Amino acid sequence: MPSGAEAQAMIAEARKALWVMVGFLVVIWIVQIVNWATGYALSFDFGIRARELSSLPEALTAPFLHFSWAHIESNSGPLFIFGFLAAYRGVRKFLGVTALIVVGSGLGVWLVSPPNGVTAGASGVVLGYFGYIIVRGLFDRRPIDIVIGLVMALCFAYQFTALLPAEEGISWQGHLFGFGSGVVGGWVFRERRRKQVEPAPADPTVMLDPPQQP
Repeated sequence: MPSGAEAQAMIAEARKALWVMVGFLVVIWIVQIVNWATGYALSFDFGIRARELSSLPEALTAPFLHFSWAHIESNSGPLFIFGFLAAYRGVRKFLGVTALIVVGSGLGVWLVSPPNGVTAGASGVVLGYFGYIIVRGLFDRRPIDIVIGLVMALCFAYQFTALLPAEEGISWQGHLFGFGSGVVGGWVFRERRRKQVEPAPADPTVMLDPPQQP
């Protein structure tokens, strides 16, 4: 059980995580409004084009862009849930995990996706957070996070189908590499506990008091 100070710190981080995810959703919805108003030109201009060197930086912008209202609506709910659960133990660590997922998912799309297409959307990040929260408890050895990971895996088991080629026009490459990056993030950003040094056993031949003189 966490101490009072640890519980208060966890609650403070959870509040930060809540506002971080609210802010993230606000940003992508504002971008969506602008994108829609321009006929989704932003998605085509700043989405990822496979194996085009000039498109590598778009790995950082593609998660903020979508191709329709249905597209962003389908991503927003899981993004908020998984993102909050990924961030509630520490926003700084969460930002590192997010960077790893964005880069890993984007590079996977850039390397593996079919040519002559454009990929954009936050679903790779969604699957990355999903993978991260499933394995985090195992790597951190925290029972509560193991339970959260199992519950999320069971409640959102349909997300695993997004890792396989199923429907044309859906970037399973981004999903798969995002999920894998989240699993890697669980290992890279795991809690490293200091090994407790056990005291050396007392030497029975050592006397604490000098012998008494006759």
